[in-house]
Amino acid sequence: MRTTNSSPIIFIAGHWLGAWAWDEVLEHLESEQSRAVAMTLPGLDANDPDRATKTLEDQAAAVLDIFARLGVSEDQPATIVAHSGANAPVSLVLDRHPELVHQMVWVDSGPVSTGSVFAPDFPEGLEELPLPSFDVLGQQASLEGLSAEVLERFRARAIPEPGPVLRQAVHLTNDARRKVRTTLVCCSIPGAQVLELANTGHPMFAEVANIEQLEVIDLPTGHWPMWSRPRDLAKVIQTASSRAD
Repeated sequence: MRTTNSSPIIFIAGHWLGAWAWDEVLEHLESEQSRAVAMTLPGLDANDPDRATKTLEDQAAAVLDIFARLGVSEDQPATIVAHSGANAPVSLVLDRHPELVHQMVWVDSGPVSTGSVFAPDFPEGLEELPLPSFDVLGQQASLEGLSAEVLERFRARAIPEPGPVLRQAVHLTNDARRKVRTTLVCCSIPGAQVLELANTGHPMFAEVANIEQLEVIDLPTGHWPMWSRPRDLAKVIQTASSRAD
C-alpha cells in the first residue's frame, strides 16, 4: 500500500500568478510536509525575456521537470494542487502520466475537456494578456475576501499571461486520467452547482462528470482562496494529500 507521508505536493497557481501566490498556504501546512513545492509556470517568470512565447506544452513539460527533480515515480506519486487557469497544463500532465499523480486537488477549478481553448478569440497580434482592472476581473471571478492590501499585492506582482497559452487547444487521449483520485475545492461556485453544471454538459465543467473518484469540498469565498482562506485551504490540501491508497 502506498502512502504519501513523504510524497511531494506541487502547487500551481492560475493566470498572472507565480509560486509566490501560495506563500500563506505553505506557511500553514504541517511541518513534516517538507516536500511541498510551489512552482512558477513558464511564461509567468518576470525575469524570462522570452516568457510571452511560452505555450501550454512548455508549461506541461515544466511540471514534469519538477516531477523528475523531486523523484516522483509510480511508487512515490505526487499530489498536484492546481488553481484556476493552471487547469490546462495540468490536464495535459494528467493525460500523459496519470500514474505519477496520487491525488489531484483542483482549487476553484477543474479538469478541462479535450479540444478546450481558454480564449479562442484572443487576437493573434497580441503577445500577452495583462491583469485586467479589478472592476473587469470582478465580473469574471469573485474577489470576495480580498483586502485592499491583497489586491495591491496582486496588481504589483501579476505577470501578463502569454498569448499562446490562451490560444492553444488542449488535446487529451488517455482515459486513465479520469481514474486519478480528485478533490474539487469549490469556492466561488458551490459544489452542488458545479456538479449540476457538469452533469448537464456545461463546457467548463463537463469533464468533472467523468472523474471516477471524486470528492467535493465547499470552501465558500472568492476565486483566490489561497489569500482569503489560506489556513482552511491548507487543511483541506493536507488531508487530501495524506490519504493512503
